[in-house]
Amino acid sequence: MAIEDVLSDLKKKIEEKVPDGTTITSVEFEGPQLVVYTEDPKQFADNGHVVRNLAKALRTRIVVRPDPKVLVPPEEAIDKIKDTVPKDSVLSNFHFDPDVGEVVIEAEKPGLVIGKHGETLREITKKIGWTPKVVRTPPIKSRTVNNIREFMRTNHKERKDILKTVGRNIHRECTSKDKWVRVTSLGGCKEVGRSCFLLSTPESKVMIDCGVNVGSDDNMTPYLYLPEAQPFNQIDAVVLTHAHLDHQGLVPLLYKYGYEGPIYCTSPTRDMMTLLQLDYIDVAAKDGKRIPYESADVREGLKHTIALDFEEVTDIAPDIKLTFHNAGHIIGSAISHFHIGDGLHNVVITGDYKYGPTRLFDPAVNKFPRVETVITESTYGASSATQPSLKEAEKNLQQIVKKTIANNGIVLIPAFAVGRSQEVMIVLEDAIRKGIIDDIPVYLDGMIWEATAIHATYPEYLNNNLRKLIFQKGQNPFLAECFKPVDSNDLRKKIINDPHPCVILSTSGMMNAGPVMEYFKAFAPDPNNTLVFVGYQADGTLGRRIQKGWKEIPLSTRNGTDVVQMNMGVEVVDGFSGHSDRKQLMDFFKKMRPQPERVFTEHGDERSCIDLASSLHKKYRLETRALTNLETVRLV
Repeated sequence: MAIEDVLSDLKKKIEEKVPDGTTITSVEFEGPQLVVYTEDPKQFADNGHVVRNLAKALRTRIVVRPDPKVLVPPEEAIDKIKDTVPKDSVLSNFHFDPDVGEVVIEAEKPGLVIGKHGETLREITKKIGWTPKVVRTPPIKSRTVNNIREFMRTNHKERKDILKTVGRNIHRECTSKDKWVRVTSLGGCKEVGRSCFLLSTPESKVMIDCGVNVGSDDNMTPYLYLPEAQPFNQIDAVVLTHAHLDHQGLVPLLYKYGYEGPIYCTSPTRDMMTLLQLDYIDVAAKDGKRIPYESADVREGLKHTIALDFEEVTDIAPDIKLTFHNAGHIIGSAISHFHIGDGLHNVVITGDYKYGPTRLFDPAVNKFPRVETVITESTYGASSATQPSLKEAEKNLQQIVKKTIANNGIVLIPAFAVGRSQEVMIVLEDAIRKGIIDDIPVYLDGMIWEATAIHATYPEYLNNNLRKLIFQKGQNPFLAECFKPVDSNDLRKKIINDPHPCVILSTSGMMNAGPVMEYFKAFAPDPNNTLVFVGYQADGTLGRRIQKGWKEIPLSTRNGTDVVQMNMGVEVVDGFSGHSDRKQLMDFFKKMRPQPERVFTEHGDERSCIDLASSLHKKYRLETRALTNLETVRLV
């Protein structure tokens, strides 16, 4: 059946089920949703169950939008919105999009604008005609969040056309009589970096992650030239598990070479991904390396991005439904569940995950409606790879900071901008608030403050404790007075030239580059200061050399090479990792429901992948295997 006939048929079915007298002007697929345009938005607002019943009957996501002729003028609409919502919601901005009949309302407390079971939103619709969409006012000003929201508004017409094309592609008719499912490993197997998989059926191709191995010139990119992946314009969708560069750093390259389809990820992943991609090409250019894509390719990807919430079942191809679940790794990280065909097969691709509570996130989800095949990360899959508990790690860090401050020293923590930094921030804020550590400044340099602003914009993705603290008690630990963003060279120089007891969190995490190097040069000679590693230091990095005990550190400068005398203390605090250790990986599968039939391991060195696969087979009698790059495995 042609897509126009499908839409015509759907329109008839909708007209049969809506209240009498409701005018449906048109229906259209936009991305994974069916959009219903009506001259009577009040009918839908008055009968909240109508949309739910339609979605259930038609087995698709439905959005109702007003026909442009019934919209109240924007100025009048703003007054009516202000009269309707509680003043405590603190409205900060309004953005009207006449093409889709939508008003985006920015508020400090979105929950109050939504109301119980969406009652306030329905009331707004009845009064103004416009469909209200609520977003949180970023509590910390974020250049990234603001720029993305503005970019999406500016390009709304082009984006609507993109979504229409995507929607029609998703809802095209299935034509093949064959039934099979295959997965091809394009990168990230028996290694860490350049994660990339291709899930294929006779109808569809879906790419999961497309990362870059920043630390390797030889094995930097996935095997994107494979016939399975070519040409790119035949791929139906790209699904991203999270925002770290080794999982998404080469996505803009796909658009540069012909991909025109959607990217599916969570909202925090979209924002963090954009921040990290732009930083990646900026750093590469400064280092004199060839950049794989331009900022225009990043923007093209952004135009095609469709943000999904956790637990939201979404059609992404004619025969594939996607559901994201919390992965507990970094903000917005998602375990991806693919339901293929009419119950034919279910695949879970974990991405990176943490099966244990942290200061930021709830443990990764391992309960699914159905699952036959799991592809799991194995970073700490080796039998010897155990980590101390988070409580031990926190106590250890607190003691190091206390001792250094008592000696009038400075604590320097090289940290990755996303995830690890925010974990350490929460621990330090808690210790200062409780008086365990003196009230000292905690300076945040590099991208850490911008990444923290993105965390603060999406508190609903944080764990239950933080959500309660932020929503019920009005306390946001990220806004604590102890945190001081270093937003200028002048402030950095002032900290260096006027040393005083403090903690400095700065990128880069492995001391390859970044502002951490300026602090290191200044503070390394003083034995009262302490350098604290909270993250993994790869071979060949300066961080690893310091861990090995180097006392004279050669550093390149514009005038040649300086040798820095390494007298400051060096401490390693394990336990803050966003990855599951060996015990957590085994527990994840022990408690997974339902139990899968087979498990493939990836995202770890060869020993870790093989060791985890072997142990899962021996202990739980699962069919297992460590995947190798460039192989295709038939699942059905």
